[in-house]
Amino acid sequence: MTPHQSPSQPVHIVGAGLAGSEAAWQVANAGVRAVLHEMRPHRMTEAHRTEGCAELVCSNSFRSDDAANNAVGLLHAEMRRLGSLIMRSADANQVPAGGALAVDRDGFSAAVTKALNEHPLIEISREEVAGLPPADWSNVIVATGPLTSAPLADAIRLLTDESALAFFDAIAPIVHKDSIDMSVAWFQSRYDKVGPGGTGADYINCPMTKEQYDAFVAALLDGEKVDFKDWETNTPYFDGCLPVEVMAERGHETLRHGPMKPVGLTNPHNPTVKPYAIVQLRQDNKLGTLYNIVGFQTKLKHGAQQRVFRTIPSLENAEFARLGGLHRNTFLNSPKLLDGQLRLRAQPRLRFAGQMTGCEGYVESASVGLIAGLCAAADMRGAALT
Repeated sequence: MTPHQSPSQPVHIVGAGLAGSEAAWQVANAGVRAVLHEMRPHRMTEAHRTEGCAELVCSNSFRSDDAANNAVGLLHAEMRRLGSLIMRSADANQVPAGGALAVDRDGFSAAVTKALNEHPLIEISREEVAGLPPADWSNVIVATGPLTSAPLADAIRLLTDESALAFFDAIAPIVHKDSIDMSVAWFQSRYDKVGPGGTGADYINCPMTKEQYDAFVAALLDGEKVDFKDWETNTPYFDGCLPVEVMAERGHETLRHGPMKPVGLTNPHNPTVKPYAIVQLRQDNKLGTLYNIVGFQTKLKHGAQQRVFRTIPSLENAEFARLGGLHRNTFLNSPKLLDGQLRLRAQPRLRFAGQMTGCEGYVESASVGLIAGLCAAADMRGAALT
């Protein structure tokens, strides 16, 4: 533990994403003041669209909610027991998604933002921390995520003298539900599995014949893609968020054994014929007016996206609320740079939390923020974290 610090000083949390929001909540609930610094809306990133705390920029899914049989589901349960704001807000804004916990992304962010604004021990400061946090901030959690602004990222890099790990993440497109042809598509969860907020018929399914699948893969491979800058050409993709066209490049049948697998589903429009492949769409907002194409992260240019994705049966007249995109993520070499309480070995007043520590996924990011918040609050109280 660090030496006892004055409880009158706040813990400064930089970044109001999932990890930063959860860290601030945990600090404040431990009776310690928290100042949450967020540069949006004064400075936006290439992926964010709002100024809301805990904005979800990629999927709206928190993955499996099955605590008995799935590690992520168990993490959900553990976080709930620890009073997680992220899990409370997700549960209050869930949308049907089979066995997964998926959320209305706007409602979820609004719930997190409201709770943080209303907590008497939390102050939200809308400003950019451009460079290392001031020296008189004795207890800091840096939770700026993989989209950390360049000045802060450069300062951290100089402090650690360490090359960061970098990956590309892709974002899937979102479709207006009323533009989907439901005379071709149908509602069903894989194996009719019922999950939180669901009925067992939660996904929209678009069937493909072999000929349609072959033509779709060919169109994906031929579609015009975003070019990389010279310094980006050797940056790998994050395997948990591969662009759909990159999956197709790995083999003609890859998509049929990935996001387009046709198992556990029966087409009620033609129940005797098994689809060769199936594209699934998951509800993206509480009203059920928006659906995202599951697993269809992409770096196709916008014109190519509309052209290629409208070849999917039932999406011929699809109207897109958001097209896919690509952004670069940067992570720390945490095992080398951080100690067991997430403190930077080179400057222990700085803790790191969330995806920039190298964890994968929304839930994991928030859970690291939760741990960092508990550690920082314990330091302020001069207590051991038990």
